[in-house]
Amino acid sequence: MTEPGKRIRIAVAGLGVVARTVHLPLLQRRADLFEVIALGDLSASRVAELGHRYGVEPERRYTDASAMLVEGGYDAALLATSGSHGELAALALRSGVPVLCEKPLAYTLAEAARLTELSGATPSLMVGYMKQYDPAVTEAARLLDELGGAERIHAVEVTVLHPGGEGQLAFANLPPAPGDVPPGAGDRLRAADSRLLDAAVGGDPAARTLYQILINSISHDLSLLRLFTGPPATVEHVATWPVAPNGPVEPSVEVSGRLSGGARYGIRWLNLPDYPAYRETVTLHHARGSLELVFPSPYLLNAPTTLTAVDSQHGGERRAAFRSVTEAFEQQLVAFHAMVTAGAPPLTGVAEGATDLRTSQQVVRRFGELTGAAIGGEAAR
Repeated sequence: MTEPGKRIRIAVAGLGVVARTVHLPLLQRRADLFEVIALGDLSASRVAELGHRYGVEPERRYTDASAMLVEGGYDAALLATSGSHGELAALALRSGVPVLCEKPLAYTLAEAARLTELSGATPSLMVGYMKQYDPAVTEAARLLDELGGAERIHAVEVTVLHPGGEGQLAFANLPPAPGDVPPGAGDRLRAADSRLLDAAVGGDPAARTLYQILINSISHDLSLLRLFTGPPATVEHVATWPVAPNGPVEPSVEVSGRLSGGARYGIRWLNLPDYPAYRETVTLHHARGSLELVFPSPYLLNAPTTLTAVDSQHGGERRAAFRSVTEAFEQQLVAFHAMVTAGAPPLTGVAEGATDLRTSQQVVRRFGELTGAAIGGEAAR
């Protein structure tokens, strides 16, 4: 652990969309807390470009993230590579380096168990569920506590309108994918991910697609459920359906069941490639009203999140709105700095990340029961 308040040296592995549009700009914005001293990506041209832009010395620019993590020389690591982060997180933790890990934490519970063994007693890994750090979410949690806590919730409804990636990122004017990734590197990574998916849910294509949607996107909503109410107690209904007969590979997804206090939850994740803008709505209904959170696209920094509290007063309806443009990703970085320097526990560490994996596998298992899909791996157990 470094000294409280100290500026920490950080290495960033994976220089794709989220690193370019969010993490690196915010690390630069918070130069009072962080100094980016190492970058790792499969593309040498991307490492060179961003290394130059962010002032990283040429000798600390890597085309092998594992080599960067083994070499060390920094206080913390941010993992934004694609696929499972289990192996890279384990490398960092073995070296005593705290980790901010983009979701998914891992693909398998076995990977999460290994990370638990490596973490030790001091908090050392944060999973990147930035919505948990949104000031509007903090305010909703405060209002819920005033109402009497999770036991007052009657139902939770989640709707995600998910456009295609190009639509979400048009504003960023990102360059095309680099053409200098070493031959075979992508194939090796895909093969490794495939083995992990086999170990998690088996080989059924529909089950694997559902699982990846869950751990890569719906996991944000599972993290908010966990924050407000605790994780789902049951998974009773699961459905997937295509946008169109010849539409995108990823279907829309619907999941529902019971929460531990007896309330119900429902999640609808709609894959809408041509929808004009990303929109995510999380509504907590209680006996006297509701708390509704509306989130903008996660890639638009400082776009407002809106919380609307509705309740009854003198026989009528009262509505109060809370809007925050404080960037949730930035608040997450501040919390990560506090974890590294002062041992402050994250809202989601390895144990909580494993809970979300377990819930996702429970969803896949129920999908198999309802559809006849052959579920294997950890989910079958």
